[in-house]
Amino acid sequence: MPLEQGEVQGYDFDRMVAEFTMLNQGKVIFCAISTAAMDDLEGRRDVKPAERVAQFMRLREAIEERASRKCFEEQVQADRPGVLRSNDFSR
Repeated sequence: MPLEQGEVQGYDFDRMVAEFTMLNQGKVIFCAISTAAMDDLEGRRDVKPAERVAQFMRLREAIEERASRKCFEEQVQADRPGVLRSNDFSR
């Protein structure tokens, strides 16, 4: 069963990731996606840090679908965040 959509946590400038949550039968799973992965998905490199949450929202469906698959493929645990990278989308 796929994970359910959670909340957008925001953009972490220091880690260069957009953070979000997914839900697995009510349990919160912390996730993130690198800015490089979002840029690769969108096919652009000119996104400013202040625009990263909006970029995430544009790509949200694809990001969350991949996060859900990765969670079950790699058995991501609720106590450690799952981070999506560019190579996660080339499979």
